[in-house]
Amino acid sequence: MTKINLISDTVTKPTHAMLQAMTIAKVGDDVFNDDPTINALQDKAAQLFGKEAALFCPSGTMTNQIAIKCHTQPLDEVICDHYSHIYQYEVGGYAYNSGVAINLIVGTNGKINADQIKAAIKPNYDWLPRTRLVVLENTANKGGGSYYALDEIRPIRELCHEHGLALHLDGARLFNCLVETEESTLEWGAAFDSISICLSKGLGAPVGSLLIGNQDFIAQSRRVRKVMGGGMRQAGYLAAAGIYALDNHVERLRDDNRRARVLGETLQQQKWVSEVRPVQTNIVIFDLVSPLTAAEYLIKFEENGILAAAFGPATVRFVTHLDFTEEMLGRVVEVLRKIQM
Repeated sequence: MTKINLISDTVTKPTHAMLQAMTIAKVGDDVFNDDPTINALQDKAAQLFGKEAALFCPSGTMTNQIAIKCHTQPLDEVICDHYSHIYQYEVGGYAYNSGVAINLIVGTNGKINADQIKAAIKPNYDWLPRTRLVVLENTANKGGGSYYALDEIRPIRELCHEHGLALHLDGARLFNCLVETEESTLEWGAAFDSISICLSKGLGAPVGSLLIGNQDFIAQSRRVRKVMGGGMRQAGYLAAAGIYALDNHVERLRDDNRRARVLGETLQQQKWVSEVRPVQTNIVIFDLVSPLTAAEYLIKFEENGILAAAFGPATVRFVTHLDFTEEMLGRVVEVLRKIQM
């Protein structure tokens, strides 16, 4: 039996059409700005968000780390939610790469608001780091795929402008949000100084993320990408997958979000589940009834052909994606209903 992989939306394989687009891509040496397909992808992303420029990188961790480096100086600090990817899953890169502190806010399902940020801004004393950057994550991975709407962003934007703070969006799964809110990428671009988007999650490309901002910011970002080892050569083959993903795989994210909601509704009916976090996009996080553990339920799931990820001692995460079909959804629902405590 073929296993159904719900560990992450990063497990997808390129579609046949995406592979075809990759094989016919025109390439050059991107370190010399001479790869036409990478240049086309970067221009496309910049125009999509109404920014001046963009930079193609191997990963979302790299785009976030470059953004932090370019927006800050050593002894500065970054404000973010305590669930943020830059804090939880980027190996303390904010300290290692940029020499900055981090100021954590306990938000709601990974989201913070302007009042919380205002209260967290440090006064200008010699013995304190200088608050310089706010990072928001949309959708919030550890928050269960929760998302900000633009009306929630605008007061934060105004606050950052008032206090001279840069505002960066870790938009790894931003398009999962936008298919729900139907908001404009141009409006989102206007709200942030820089934006990172991942091509290798729900959009289904094999590799790559984009950092988007103004011309000077991206020029400096290219230098930081190089020193981090991210200068690639004939990577236009990968960029072609990103172009195909942006052209063909955005609207279908609605299917991923809908299937996740079905899984969430099914889990809420099971006696071995104590809580399901609100399912807003393609991530389903649920807690098990004590004393059940995630480790034992991952074994149960795998015995029934389902792969999932532990998100705590008694917490499990499912993520729907391009390769998770309607037929697979039916199989998973059937398994969830038959599993016992």
